[in-house]
Amino acid sequence: MKEIINQAKKILKIEADAVEALIDRIDEAFVEAVDILYSCDGKVVVTGMGKSGLIGKKIAATLASTGTPALYMNPAEGSHGDIGMVSKGDVVLALSNSGETEEIIRILPTLKRLDIRIVAMTGNSKSMLSKISDVSLDVSVKEEACPMGLAPTASTTAALAMGDALAITLLKEDFAFFHPGGSLGRRLILTVEDLMHQGDVIPSVNTDTLMKEAIMEISSKRLGITSVIDNNRKLLGVITDGDLRRGLEKWGADFFSLKAGDVMTHRPKTIRKNMLAAKAVSLMEKYSITVLVVADDEGVVEGVIHLHDLLKAGIV
Repeated sequence: MKEIINQAKKILKIEADAVEALIDRIDEAFVEAVDILYSCDGKVVVTGMGKSGLIGKKIAATLASTGTPALYMNPAEGSHGDIGMVSKGDVVLALSNSGETEEIIRILPTLKRLDIRIVAMTGNSKSMLSKISDVSLDVSVKEEACPMGLAPTASTTAALAMGDALAITLLKEDFAFFHPGGSLGRRLILTVEDLMHQGDVIPSVNTDTLMKEAIMEISSKRLGITSVIDNNRKLLGVITDGDLRRGLEKWGADFFSLKAGDVMTHRPKTIRKNMLAAKAVSLMEKYSITVLVVADDEGVVEGVIHLHDLLKAGIV
């Protein structure tokens, strides 16, 4: 049993190391690959043979779902007519660990005649594929997880991770269009700033404001909260509907003559405007609240976001 556990851990360590090694290879070549894919007027045709082909299918699916039109082409079928799916303006993303995969090498001349730009992902920077491509991304691995080095394991993991890095870097703002209902897309692109209430509609009082006036501010702004700020609009605390209920229970009629500074909750939960709206949902769920004040790094109030805003936008 111990031997099995140790073997599994060793395999995962090899694959984890293969992915980690890619981090230092994100350089000018990666930027050029992103630029080529982003500037593509047509579609991205991903090709690879065998296990690389299976990884290529997944990369093509990820590209398509993140807003980059893409499809997979089997290179063996490509040399028998399927290369007709490649049109002028397309880009080919070719996967081959050796860089010498016969089926891919065979279609390269045709691709060049069509003036197709090629982005390679290979473990051999001196290979034919690497030399012919417009840019080549190094996805080589120190070793395969397979002890005999026969089954592609760490190399396919590395290729898949690099494909994800390309796809997510390329992620476009029209992501939501490619998902039914657009909910996943909205979660990935909408920020707090896109949904927050700002300007004159932000409920705010100062510490000396009488509670009867603070209640009017909360009621008139209809967000169930008011921020308590200083003269520089820095956040000092908040007063919520819950604070009002608890205050009335504690002080009765005397509550109305108290000041906001006496009642406010100090150090309230806040969020930055550039954070994803989905993060606001996460914070609200974690702390069982329905509203967050949006403040900058200096604590200056910039807005308020309510759970209802997130519900209307389909984030929840």
